[in-house]
Amino acid sequence: MGSACIKVTKYFLFLFNLLFFILGGVILGFGVWILADRSSFIFVLQTSSSSLSVGAYIFIGVGAVTMLMGFLGCIGAVNEVRCLLGLYFVFLLLILIAQVASGVLFYFNMDKVKQEMGNIVTKLIQDYKHGQEDSLQQGWDYVQAQGKCCGWVSFYNWTENAELMNRTTLTYPCSCELKGEDDIPPLKKGFCEASSNSTQSDNIPENWPVYKKGCMEKVQEWLQENLGIILGVCVGVAVIELLGMLLSICLCRHVHSEDYSKVPKY
Repeated sequence: MGSACIKVTKYFLFLFNLLFFILGGVILGFGVWILADRSSFIFVLQTSSSSLSVGAYIFIGVGAVTMLMGFLGCIGAVNEVRCLLGLYFVFLLLILIAQVASGVLFYFNMDKVKQEMGNIVTKLIQDYKHGQEDSLQQGWDYVQAQGKCCGWVSFYNWTENAELMNRTTLTYPCSCELKGEDDIPPLKKGFCEASSNSTQSDNIPENWPVYKKGCMEKVQEWLQENLGIILGVCVGVAVIELLGMLLSICLCRHVHSEDYSKVPKY
């Protein structure tokens, strides 16, 4: 009966580690995505706060170690290697602590990231240059085009751009151009001039054919949703880690215990 329980525990631990390996890959993918994405406002987020980049590196490290531990856990469970099972338990504990630290870092820096991001975007709009190939400018153009919004708080943020307001014709940010609800706006960069001829006095924000609502709410909603998904995956992995730790301890304590009864007593 005890041998049967050990076999059941062993194969359950193997299945947990297989799932653990896959979820570790998901965590690693989240970290790589945060660092590698240059086509959306995740790039702006990295610029606004160093804590996001630190959290991304933590996710990459935790994901890589999680995948390695899942692999070693599978080997230790199938082959009943007590040394690997013990190391597996210790590393699972360390990974769990790192995940909790990463989650706390993100949670307590959310307000700071939002505030710093608002300052970064406002400065970006003020210094925006037409025709300049800048990855940060392109990232913000992507935000406005895909989010169908303009500016940070409202489109009036663009009135702080001296180059735009000094134009002699009706000119507006291209990525803010007003489109239909069902249209997928192409990514436009720089400043666009209206088709009708106008003087500098006519170049007032109220006449711009752009979205009136700012991007602040949509960016914050996106941030909340995606961080919620990331933290949800981390919680799921943490549950599997706790179960894996419990199963590894049980298996480690009972592996080869039947051999001790065969030792002759003197």
